[in-house]
Amino acid sequence: MVRYMSNNNTMPIEQLADIFKALSNPNRLKIFLLLTTCCSPGTVGIYDKSADVDTMFIGDLGKELEVGKPTVSHHIKELRRVGIIRTERRGQNIACWVDPDIIEQLRTFFTR
Repeated sequence: MVRYMSNNNTMPIEQLADIFKALSNPNRLKIFLLLTTCCSPGTVGIYDKSADVDTMFIGDLGKELEVGKPTVSHHIKELRRVGIIRTERRGQNIACWVDPDIIEQLRTFFTR
């Protein structure tokens, strides 16, 4: 298995290919970009400025992308499968954020 090395971390080329394949979908790329711009990787960022909690929910993403919750949920499932984002159920809502380890590994990959 081919791997690249970065600060004692290794990521299989197959995993990188899966990540890039997931991000090749325009809606998934938009979701990823929304999550990276709303907050620092690894934190659940403030999307609703009037809210007291730091969250970006699936419903918020759907409104931003102008697609339904089932479609957003499908894309979130794929982004979770490849490990780019994390989610957490909060009552009836699902909060999403970018996985900081994956972001760091991608950064290292592109700057090596």
